[in-house]
Amino acid sequence: MRFWLRNEEMALEEMVQRLNAVSKNTDEIMHQDIVPLCAADIQEQLKKRFAYLSGGRGQDGSPVITFPDYPAFSEIPDKEFQNVMTYLTSIPSLQDAGIGFILVIDRRQDKWTSVKASVLRIAASFPANLQLVLVLRPTGFFQRTLSDIAFKFNRDDFKMKVPVMMLSSVPELHGYIDKSQLTEDLGGTLDYCHARWLCHRTAIESFALMVKQTAQMLQAFGTELAETELPNDVQSTSLVLSVHTEKKAKAKEDLQLALKEGNSILESLREPLAESTAQTVNQDQLDNQATVQRLLAQLTETEAAFDEFWAKHQQKLEQCLQLRHFEQGFREVKTTLDSMSQKIAAFTDVGNSLAHVQHLLKDLTNFEEKSTVAVDRARALSLEGQQLIENKHYAVDSIHPKCEELQHLCDHFAMEITKRRGLLSKSLELHSLLEMSMKWCDEGIFLLASQPVDKCQSQDGAEAALQEIEKFLETGAENKIQELNKIYKDYECILNQDLLEHVQKVFQKQESTEEMFHRRQASLKKLAAKQTRPVQPVAPRPEALTKSPSPSPGSWRSSENSSSDGSALRRGPYRRAKSEMTETRQGRSSSTGDEEESLAILRRHVMNELLDTERAYVEELLCVLEGYAAEMDNPLMAHLISTGLQNKKNILFGNMEEIYHFHNRIFLRELESCIDCPELVGRCFLERMEEFQIYEKYCQNKPRSESLWRQCSDCPFFQECQKKLDHKLSLDSYLLKPVQRITKYQLLLKEMLKYSKNCEGAEDLQEALSSILGILKAVNDSMHLIAITGYDGNLGDLGKLLMQGSFSVWTDHKKGHTKVKELARFKPMQRHLFLHEKAILFCKKREENGEGYEKAPSYSYKQSLNMTAVGITENVKGDTKKFEIWYNAREEVYIIQAPTPEIKAAWVNEIRKVLTSQLQACREASQHRALEQSHSLPLPTPPSTSPTKGNTRNVKKLEDRKTDPLSLEGYVSSSLPKPPEKGKGWSKTSHSLEAPEEDGGWSSAEELINSSDAEDDGGVGPKKLVPGKYTVVMDDEKVGPDTLAMKSGDMVEVVEEGAEGLWYVRDLTSSKEGWVSASSLSTLLGKSSSAQCLSSSDSSPGSAVLSNSSSCSEGYPSPFSELQG
Repeated sequence: MRFWLRNEEMALEEMVQRLNAVSKNTDEIMHQDIVPLCAADIQEQLKKRFAYLSGGRGQDGSPVITFPDYPAFSEIPDKEFQNVMTYLTSIPSLQDAGIGFILVIDRRQDKWTSVKASVLRIAASFPANLQLVLVLRPTGFFQRTLSDIAFKFNRDDFKMKVPVMMLSSVPELHGYIDKSQLTEDLGGTLDYCHARWLCHRTAIESFALMVKQTAQMLQAFGTELAETELPNDVQSTSLVLSVHTEKKAKAKEDLQLALKEGNSILESLREPLAESTAQTVNQDQLDNQATVQRLLAQLTETEAAFDEFWAKHQQKLEQCLQLRHFEQGFREVKTTLDSMSQKIAAFTDVGNSLAHVQHLLKDLTNFEEKSTVAVDRARALSLEGQQLIENKHYAVDSIHPKCEELQHLCDHFAMEITKRRGLLSKSLELHSLLEMSMKWCDEGIFLLASQPVDKCQSQDGAEAALQEIEKFLETGAENKIQELNKIYKDYECILNQDLLEHVQKVFQKQESTEEMFHRRQASLKKLAAKQTRPVQPVAPRPEALTKSPSPSPGSWRSSENSSSDGSALRRGPYRRAKSEMTETRQGRSSSTGDEEESLAILRRHVMNELLDTERAYVEELLCVLEGYAAEMDNPLMAHLISTGLQNKKNILFGNMEEIYHFHNRIFLRELESCIDCPELVGRCFLERMEEFQIYEKYCQNKPRSESLWRQCSDCPFFQECQKKLDHKLSLDSYLLKPVQRITKYQLLLKEMLKYSKNCEGAEDLQEALSSILGILKAVNDSMHLIAITGYDGNLGDLGKLLMQGSFSVWTDHKKGHTKVKELARFKPMQRHLFLHEKAILFCKKREENGEGYEKAPSYSYKQSLNMTAVGITENVKGDTKKFEIWYNAREEVYIIQAPTPEIKAAWVNEIRKVLTSQLQACREASQHRALEQSHSLPLPTPPSTSPTKGNTRNVKKLEDRKTDPLSLEGYVSSSLPKPPEKGKGWSKTSHSLEAPEEDGGWSSAEELINSSDAEDDGGVGPKKLVPGKYTVVMDDEKVGPDTLAMKSGDMVEVVEEGAEGLWYVRDLTSSKEGWVSASSLSTLLGKSSSAQCLSSSDSSPGSAVLSNSSSCSEGYPSPFSELQG
């Protein structure tokens, strides 16, 4: 660096010296160092032509200055005269001027007095040496005579000043100066044009000034370049190089213009000679040409000096730029290599299973492939630095250490990769050995479990089983862990605590398996050996023929006691039978353990499949995010992205990145923690069930993603990405992966549950399966929900979507048009119903044209029913698939036909749950108000009149009931209460129902009817018996021999109260008797002053009621009072 600065200083100094010499030489050429006058400065004075330098020479080469006839000579100011004389005498060379000038004064047309004054003025003011003054005296007789006489008398005065020769004629002048050196007005042949001479002098002097200014400009520019500090970054260095190059180009352009100007002047000086070869060139013209040539030479010298300096300066800037690029690349590569080294240093995991190690090796290979770019760049950068050193870069001291550091970083990284690969290879080898051992154990256990115990009781069966076991044990040499200490020694470098425990577990399992085989071998050898003993024929005892083939130990003992005096041969068979029976029991116990082990193997297989597919799923998501989503932000790929695809990454990929992070960072790791206890995997799902809701968002965006894909699937961007990833399938197949994965979990959970019935985590697995199925249902429902069009409100305000499906719907409205009501019975409408917590939506399904998600249906909103005013009738005569939904006390009735009775039952049950929960909330609110009012009123409400009084059943128990709560079938399936005896009835005692008044008392308005038996099933207990007459509020069919078929509106009288909410009633119209559900009745007639009611007028809007009777407050007559009695 110091050498380069010293070099540049020397180059600058040399250029400055050379340019200073050019400026000095230019002044000497133009005599500017002696007389700093230019033709341009006295151009007007020179134009007067009272004196001129024609270019003629005397015999000895002295320059000739001619003073032509100029009448106003005496009027010329001294300053102007002095300037012209000074300028004219400065034009000839110093050598010629040293000889002395010859002055030719033409006064042929003047007077003697003027001649004398002119001569004396010239002699007194001439600034150079004079050799001779030749005066052409006046030609008039008088003036000539006067001049002769006056010159004789004043000769001494002239001799004192200048040597003056008075000439009478031009021929006499030719005696002193040759005709070729005189102009035409003096009788000579010298070609002279004063205007041309003046133009040439002006151009030459202007060119000389240009040469001098150019040299000075280049000198200043060179100094500026040399003093510029070198920047420390690439951008600034590039900018300085660009600016300096631009300035250099401008300077070179000015230099070329000066050269062009000089050559143009030289051509104009040579023009007379070019026009005529006979034309002679005077000495002044030759001097002008020589002057211009010398100036051009100085200009060429200036250009050479500057070019030499610029080459060195440019080399310095270019090397500086190379250095800055090298330094910047070094910083970037070093940062990348340091980051990669940190990652590889943190990459200490050696895997917890064979699949995990294989996955880690694959990750390491991918990491190495990705890092190859950085390593190759580092090595290339090191070579680039070596090249700079070989090219004698000025910063060798800075480049060489960086090249060595790059080489060291690359070697260190390669060594770390090799070391990590070696550890993982060791881990792979160990896990392969453990896997083979576990597989050998599993196959052995499966072999033991598959050997039927009954066939092993025979000699052939025992020997065959023994041969199978011995043959299998021979394979253990290749598949078993032979020495545990050797494993510890060989794999010491990778054995962490977890892996050590895993090795020990596998070895223990291997020993347990071997022990099982040895026990089975011993048993089979005994069985095979028993059959080889001779069996003596013994006649069976008579009592033994009637006994069971497998007598109990007690029978054996009694027979032994009864024949204690028998021979040893007789006791032998009993003892053998006893030992065989004991061995059989042991075999059965062993068989049970083998079955459990087989189930454990199957659970492990399911777990392995879950983990393998989960890892593959995470890998595929990462591949899509890196290979497609990230590339959409890559500027190098921007030209491949079509206009319709720009800024739509979120639409195309949805929340796939969120799904990837959940599975990669959380769920996969939690699954891996369950690898030793697969039956506990259900907990992983249950603990992360909320996170699985992200799939609902992804699936809701899928139609938009699919539509965008179909529009842009032929985009070159996708083709290029697919080519880079080497995928056989296009992107849309991978965008479907999350949808496929969420549906795959329930299949794996079902498999796991099938093999975990009696395990610890069976309940969690069952709950996890139900939750996953619930998520799938929610996802499916939400896909339909987002397709609803035309609904003005916010669907979120309607509460959770409980069910959705397509139905045939008939309408029967009281306020409708007659024709519409009649036609409604025959022509159903096809409607898609959405059951929310707060409303039911009726929509019309419209199929769309297209493919994929574009073919998905949309739903046009038609109407909605608020659940606070909805009631249902479960059974509609003539069709088990129909039920009624009615609104505002049957002002609007909708007959719904489900596709199947099962779907109908599910919908009725779900609607009943909604209405029951509303009723329960209403009753709790009413009870709370009644309790508050009881503290403020003097008359408390009797306990028996409380609407919520009774044995309230838990809602959960209600939902868990197998029987249908809205039907009597559940009750009739068991034995019904016996009908009451004839003549027995209810006592006439009236149980008055006093309801507290609040805001005008109980509502007398027509109450809304919800589920016809919701009171029985809604967690509010059976209806409290109140003797009297009742009206039927729900159609019910005859479902048993002792039940009574009823229609809504029939009037009955209660005979007896039975169990399970059943009352024995008499139809007042047909006098038929039978059991009916109490929830189907509403008090109408009786001696009580008020009927039981389930809501008050100030109930909340969300409350639901189960009666259609009109209840009265105290002081208000009943609307049906005229029917009483």
